[in-house]
Formats: sequence, structure tokens, C-alpha cells
Amino acid sequence: MPTPTVIPTPPRPLRPVVSRPDAAGSPPGSPTLRIVPWVDPVADPHGVHPCSRYVELYWLGIVGPSTTWLLRRLNYGLEVHGDGYDLNLPDTARSLGLGDKMGKNSPFRRALARLITFELARSQGPGELAVRTRIPPLPLRHLSRLPDSLQRSHRRWIAEQQLPEVEQMRRRALRLATGLADTGHDRATIERRLAQWQFHPAVAFHAAGAACDGRGDQDLTAPGGGARTGQHRPALPLLPHLPVRACAPDLPDGSG
Repeated sequence: MPTPTVIPTPPRPLRPVVSRPDAAGSPPGSPTLRIVPWVDPVADPHGVHPCSRYVELYWLGIVGPSTTWLLRRLNYGLEVHGDGYDLNLPDTARSLGLGDKMGKNSPFRRALARLITFELARSQGPGELAVRTRIPPLPLRHLSRLPDSLQRSHRRWIAEQQLPEVEQMRRRALRLATGLADTGHDRATIERRLAQWQFHPAVAFHAAGAACDGRGDQDLTAPGGGARTGQHRPALPLLPHLPVRACAPDLPDGSG
């Protein structure tokens, strides 16, 4: 039985308002939009930051670069003004390279509409837009539109979310270390690079050693993260307050 095509519900049109005299940074008469946070107690605990690598790898190919940059720009404003702020539409459009046209079919208005279409924002009456501050995982109905390499990478990401935080960090460090080793970097350079990406020193040490010894792929593909030979990998020491999201690239590869 063929899978039905899912067509997003057309978004409710936004109606920008003329800036009020007290709207900070907006010249009188400029069209503005009130931006407020969208608090979603169901989806937020499973979401990621709008500036995360996840959004860049998986959401960008679905909503497009203009909408992705707009989402990040709106969230930056919410980080500064937590309760909301008035967005000057022409200035924002120009700053994103989308011109200053505000017509219904202008690039900027289309980017705003796509935020609503893909449920990254929602209209809350005339002149107000609620924007997600935690971006949920990409719905499965959109995943098939991504290249095969990203689909495999996304399946791996979903599986790793079920692992303990320390194991998530260990796997990511090992994946990065293996990539560096494949391009000819030595152990000291790999360990130093992982430290620059804010991995814990113990994680960087173990990952660099496994990658240079040729055990990186085995540790990543074997069930439970151990070697395929059945040997137990050395346990990491107890590491307090390990950040799972280190500031490092996590490009997709061909692994399933």
C-alpha cells in the first residue's frame, strides 16, 4: 500500500504591526513583529539548541538555509530578551541577506512562513510570533528527503540518545578521533584537537589511543560499544559533570 504524501497545513498569515513609539531600536513606522518563546513541556525536554549541529545537519536540508538562519537569529534575541522583544522586519531581512521587501512572496516572508509550516514557530494573533527555543527531532515524514548518508547518521543519532551521557560523549569523541587518524594525524595531535573541542581529558586520551591503534571502528560498531572480539574495553574513570555537546563537528559518515 503506497504511503500517502503528507502536505503541511498552510500557516496562518502573519500581520506585522507598525512599530510603537517605545519599540526599542525600531524607527517610527517600521513594521515589527513581537517575538516570544514557545514553551512546549512535551517536546522541549527532547529538543536541541537552534545553533546545534543537529539543526545544521538535519533540519537545514528540510527548511532551507534562510529559515535556519532566521530561526537562529530569533533565538539569539530571546536569549537576550527572555520575555520577548519587538523584531524590526526590514532590518532583520537585510541583515540576513534577504532584502527589505515585505510582500507576501518576498524571501523574508517566505522564511517566516516556513517556520510556521514546519512547526518551529506559531502565530499567536496579529503581530506576535512564538518561536521554539528547543528544536525537536526531525519528524520521520521529512527524514526520507535527506541524502542516504544523513539518514544513516540520523538513525545512529537516535540510537545514541538512549545511551548514558558519558557513553554518548565517548562515542562522539571516538568517531572524531577515528576521522582524524584516517587523515594522518598522530595520537598527540588527535588528543590535543579533542581537548580543544572541550572533551574531557580522559575521554580524549582513550579516544585518541583507540583510533591510532585501529580499534575505533570496532568500538563504534560492536554492540554496547565494546570490541567485536568480546574483549572488554577499559572502563573510563568516573567523570563528574561531563558535557555531552562538545564544540566539535560531527559530520555524517557511511556507517549505518
